[in-house]
Amino acid sequence: MRANRIVVIFGLTILFTGAGGCARFVDYGEGYSKDQPYNEPRPPKNTSITYHTVQKGETLYSIAWQYGHDYRTVAQWNDLPRAYTIYPGQKLRVRPPSNPTTSRSSSNSTSTRSSRSPSRTHNTVTASSRSPHWRWPTEGKVISHFVAGDLTRQGIDISGRLGQPIIAAADGKVVYSGNGLRGYGNLVIIQHNETYFSAYAHNKKVLVKENEKVKSGQRIADMGNSGTDRVMLHFEIRRNGRPSNPLQYLPKKGS
Repeated sequence: MRANRIVVIFGLTILFTGAGGCARFVDYGEGYSKDQPYNEPRPPKNTSITYHTVQKGETLYSIAWQYGHDYRTVAQWNDLPRAYTIYPGQKLRVRPPSNPTTSRSSSNSTSTRSSRSPSRTHNTVTASSRSPHWRWPTEGKVISHFVAGDLTRQGIDISGRLGQPIIAAADGKVVYSGNGLRGYGNLVIIQHNETYFSAYAHNKKVLVKENEKVKSGQRIADMGNSGTDRVMLHFEIRRNGRPSNPLQYLPKKGS
């Protein structure tokens, strides 16, 4: 009897020791600790990256979003005309040039060309820089709040049920629809004007396409859990490329 107890204790000791050893080798991603949830939207692996190689399905807007810049700034760094056409394999600068003169020259060149040859994309969607009339993108409880400076909490998370309607928070144009941004799952980014953008992540199904104009309240996706471990919407608002607290813009509940 005593011998059997010794064998059982010895076996349990090996089991828990082995489990602890395995836990040390869990891959949470480069630059992240086990205390940071894997399913949160993440910044690029290396924030010192100077050039980004364009992948199929990416847009200037999604690349600028990924690196936390205003799309116009990235366009200036790369001397892109206002149509903002990019192609797979192209290398885009995603850090400021080391020579400020070069940056100003590029900026002036882009501005001059844009004023001489306005693109058809310069329409009522981007004509204003005022804050839109925002509305809640879905129903549900806010389960995670915006934290300034925290790269994993650049918006809010709203819980709900699988397939629940996700609507446009304001009038705008879809500038990205895809799943190429790590940690966002099926993502929609809407440009509301020159200044304001909103993002809707973790969708089960996306109902809109890039360059499609949408109206405030229009259903753009179904809530899901793509890129995360629970059903929810991750919602962001960015002003001039910088994350802002959505709760400062959304109407108060019940109003």
